[in-house]
Amino acid sequence: MRIVSGSAKGRVLAAPLSDDVIRPTADRVRETIFNVLGQRCDGLTVLDLFAGTGALGLEAASRGAVKVVLVDRGREALALCRANTDALKFTDRVEIIAADAISTIKSLGLKKRVFELVFADPPYKHQAGVALLEALLAAKIVSPEGVAVIETGEDELLPEKVGAFERIDQREMGATIVSIFRLTVEGP
Repeated sequence: MRIVSGSAKGRVLAAPLSDDVIRPTADRVRETIFNVLGQRCDGLTVLDLFAGTGALGLEAASRGAVKVVLVDRGREALALCRANTDALKFTDRVEIIAADAISTIKSLGLKKRVFELVFADPPYKHQAGVALLEALLAAKIVSPEGVAVIETGEDELLPEKVGAFERIDQREMGATIVSIFRLTVEGP
């Protein structure tokens, strides 16, 4: 597992001991996501839920994100996030939160934190895609025109619209479906 592009391009990331608990987003899936989003993340604030190794958020940092928040509650995942952040020397831009995704979303909302880009890669068995999008909307932590990238298993197809989130792209890559949603802005 490596950083695909940006200032840390080619740097190897620490990986989990097994894929049973942590399922890292494959390099080719990350590359596809960033090809769809645009190669650069200059100036963006990024939230990476179910961060695992931190690969998605750290990829965004390598591509210019100014602030990245990695969220996971697993002991191994948190250790990997810390180790990878330290190895890439991104500690000044990366915050690691040890908590579950939904309570973190609510807490960030209460603190009025806002993100332009959100990644969520929950365990496929939870089928949490819609619930996560609804929680993001309720907490108001995604900026207008902000983007949420949700990874699901092949048995969880997300709808084209969830509240003010509108799906702008969807890719099936093996057992993973990547759905990209944009927060639409209501006109006057």
